Amino acid sequence: MNRTVQKLRSHVFICTNERMPNDPRGCCKAKGSEDLLNLFNKAVHDRHLSTEIRVQKAGCLDTCESGPTLVVYPDTIWYGKVRPEDIAEIIESHLIGGIPVERLRIAGK
Repeated sequence: MNRTVQKLRSHVFICTNERMPNDPRGCCKAKGSEDLLNLFNKAVHDRHLSTEIRVQKAGCLDTCESGPTLVVYPDTIWYGKVRPEDIAEIIESHLIGGIPVERLRIAGK
């Protein structure tokens, strides 16, 4: 079988890791990351960007205190405390326009 694999422009990994409820760092799942994942995928699909941008869940990105978190490759841009209302801005500014959303970036990443 000979398949052509299309190169993606961006790959977005959203942490959906779950920690124990008493963990002092918290966890992205408890902070709504699964809903964020679904909404982000829908927004990419609705903009007909699914062939250029892949959004998928990730295990622990080790930035629990900043959750929900996501990372965009190949840019290696980390975002924290992302809310559903931030999705459109990340897509338009960063994924389409190439300008990261500075107010959501995780310091030191």
